[in-house]
Formats: sequence, C-alpha cells, structure tokens
Amino acid sequence: MKNALGREIPEYIEGYGVVRPFMGAFANYGMRERASVRLRSVKPGEQKLLATIDEALDKVGIKDGMTVSFHHHLRNGDYVLNLVMAAIAKRGIKDIHVAATGIFPIHEPLVEYIKQGIVTGISVNYISPGPVAKAITKGLLKNPAVMMSHGGRPRAIESGDLHIDVAFIASPEADAYGNINGVGGKAACGTLSYIIADSIYADKVVAVTDSLAPYPACPIDITQDFVDYVVVVDSIGDPGGIVSGTTKVTSDPVGLRIAKTAAQVIDATGYIKNELSFQTGAGGTSLAVAAEVRKIMKAKGVVGSFGAGGVTGYIVDMLNDGLFRNIFDVQCFDLKAVASYRDNPRHQAMSGSLYGNPHDKGAIVNNLDVMILGATEIDLDFNVNVVTGSDGTIMGASGGHNDTAAGAKLAMVVTNLTKGRLPVVKDKVTTVTTPGETIDVLVTERGIAVNPRRQDLLEKLKETDLPVKSIEELKEISEKMTGKPEPIEFTEKIVAVVEYRDGTVIDVVRQPK
Repeated sequence: MKNALGREIPEYIEGYGVVRPFMGAFANYGMRERASVRLRSVKPGEQKLLATIDEALDKVGIKDGMTVSFHHHLRNGDYVLNLVMAAIAKRGIKDIHVAATGIFPIHEPLVEYIKQGIVTGISVNYISPGPVAKAITKGLLKNPAVMMSHGGRPRAIESGDLHIDVAFIASPEADAYGNINGVGGKAACGTLSYIIADSIYADKVVAVTDSLAPYPACPIDITQDFVDYVVVVDSIGDPGGIVSGTTKVTSDPVGLRIAKTAAQVIDATGYIKNELSFQTGAGGTSLAVAAEVRKIMKAKGVVGSFGAGGVTGYIVDMLNDGLFRNIFDVQCFDLKAVASYRDNPRHQAMSGSLYGNPHDKGAIVNNLDVMILGATEIDLDFNVNVVTGSDGTIMGASGGHNDTAAGAKLAMVVTNLTKGRLPVVKDKVTTVTTPGETIDVLVTERGIAVNPRRQDLLEKLKETDLPVKSIEELKEISEKMTGKPEPIEFTEKIVAVVEYRDGTVIDVVRQPK
C-alpha cells in the first residue's frame, strides 16, 4: 500500500506488526482512543479559549446522565460549581451526577436541582453541615449519595470505578492554552491537589478562571496537556471563604486541656523526636494539639521530617521555626498557607492520590507517625463516626479521616466526652466512617482510653500519671453526666453509602424518621 507521500509501505512487518500508513501531518488530530473512550487532541495553533460557560457546555457535548466534577479548594468561597450547574439547569439537562471533592453551604442551589431531578447523584469526600447535607438526609436525592475519602476518590477515578465525563477546574490563574496554578490571580487558594486525578482521567477538562495570564502561567500546577478548554468568568470565588470556624485554634478551656493531655500522650509514647512526621485536622481542638506539640518540640530541640495534610498557618509557623523540614500539602486552609505554598519550595503540594490512595505505590499517609483526628461519635470497639450527627443528619464525610488513621503509627482521636449534652462514646456509633482497628487512642477531658490492640502504648502510658481509663469507663462517666440517650429511629431508605478508602462499603446512612 502507499502512504500520503506515495511511498510504498507493507501492510504488515514481521517483528513490528500491522502498519498504519502516514496520511498527512494533521490527519490523526481530533479524537483519540483511550480505554474505549474518545478523547480530543489539539492541533498546533488551535485555540482553547472560549467566551462563556455555555460555549464550553456545547464543546463538551453536555447531555443527560453525565458525571461532572468540581474541587473545593475555595471551600465556602467557591462560585464555579454554582455557575456551571446553573448553566446546565437552564438547558433542561437532567440526571446529572455531581462528583465534587467538597460541598459547602454556598452550594445551596444544588438543593433545588435535586428537587427538579437535574441532579440525581452526588459523590463527595467532604460535605459541610448545611442545606445540601440536609437535603440528602431527607431523602430528596434520587440515588444514594456516595461518601468517599480523600484517598479513596482518586483511587476510584484511576481504577475506573468513578468515570468523569467533564471536570470543571476552578483556576485562580490560567493562560489561554490551559496551564493552571492556584497561587496567582484574584482568588488564590494554594494547592489544586484534589482535582489532579480528574484532570488526568476525565474525558473533557474545562479550566474556569477569572485571571487570564500571559502564556505560560507559571508556576504550573496543572499543565496544558490535560486541559481541553479555558473559560474566563468575572469571578471564580471569594478566597476569604477558604477560612472557616473549623480552622482556628479553640479558645475553649476544656478543648485546651484535652490538647495539652494529647500532646503529653504523644510525648510519653516516644513519638516527639527527630524525624517526627505529623498531621492534625483543622478542628479547633486538633489545632490546639499542634500548638502544644510545637512547645514540646521547641523545648527538646526536635526537628521533624514533615507536617502534612490540609495545611494551616499553624503548621506553616512550625516549618518557618525549623521544627519541620518540609510540608506536604493537599489543601490550604488559610491565606497564610497559600502564601507559604507560593513562596517556600519546602512547602510541597501532593495530589489526593499521593496523599492517601491505598492502591498506589506508596501514599504519604503511610509515612505518618502521628495523626490527630476528631470524632462525632466513637464506640466501644473504637469505630469512629464523622458522617452523621446525634440526630442522624449528615454533617460530614471521611475526608482524610480513614486514610490517615490507616497509615499513621499513632492515630489519636481528641474530643470532648460530651457534645450538646450527649455522650460521644456509644455502644455502637450511628455511622462507621473509620474502623476501630485503625484507631489507637482516645483523649478526652475526663481521661484517656487506649485501644486494647495497642498494648505497647498502654504499657508506656501506665508509667505516667496521665489519667488512663478503659473506653467502657469513659462511656460510663459520660452517661452519668448526660443520661443514656434514646436511640435514633430510621426508615429503611438508604440516603448515602459510606465507602472505605479501598472502595468497599463500610456503612450506609438511612433516613431518620
């Protein structure tokens, strides 16, 4: 056979295989195959910049039944999810699956789309208490919501369990060819880690920005080879919404006492030493633990290996003080963290997959010494609930909870023994988020309980004057304070499925009566 240049080419070459003849320099641009999915490629000189979100929806071929994804690095300041979903709703599109890494009160318009059947499915790693969480709890969503972990979501995307048709990336700064960063522009939010898997594996990727930079938009967090289109809008969000009440050190005397005790436990068990790796949640008491650990590290002259996770200014201060050599950051929780990520090369981003994917070649959580966790409830088997509240209402999702608990050498839950005049320690938690086999210690203002699996820790703590008790004793103390609450009654309707980080179902959430 002859190719486009008239050269005689065999149809088959031994040791090479079937021959595809050259048909012109640009003959094979347009669509390419990947795992039975047709993906778009871009010719030299082809423009990616579009005028509106509507034009982007035309280009990606939005239709009923698609899965669209969003990320939450702007947290309660994000505008992009609402902008895109309003444009989709205006077209009369139905049966959309929203695969968002996080949902916040600002995303209240989703509730009406759920009622109208425009949105029939939601997958999420973190959901803040608010209108959408309440709507799911009430059973308004056609299909059960799927609660994932920060590591479980990229695992699902990479394995094909979660297929994304179109990823919309809130891009603080972008150029016209699709290079994106999170540190420039009007709405700088820091790392863009949670959308990395989407940018690689989604069929189509649309960068939505309010700050178009000259090419190339450096530094680059997501590169042009993963982005199909770029759309400029007036505003992608308010960076002030990154900060919330859950990202400030508690001023509550009880919380501060718990934090001091927790730091003493970490020290007594031998973890505050050179090369310490440490992560804390963004709750007030968890951050207070970080402040106490900082004091001990300074007093001992300890230099840790790294701080990790969603990063606040408190961890940044520890880096700047020389208490950690590095930071691994999956999400900036305040503007001080954003500035540090922008300016300090020792402050490194990590993708959600690198952070916590149990099926990759080595997640960062596997190298954690200490993880400080919160809890809505914990039971006598040390199972932890951070999904539902005392009335059965959805008020969260795993986030990195079960990822870090599985990886850390010391996974510690810090919490008040009672919340809202209800005991935190239960016979059985309402919803299991994190299995007890991965939780090591519970620290409360009334005492410390060690998981019987960790006799090594128990022996070390017995040598101290710290108030070590059994978890059964803590349960008894709390019930004397509050009384034993009546159990919540549920219907048979399943409103959410709670996936463990490996994709197995660890529990379900039923609609409260």
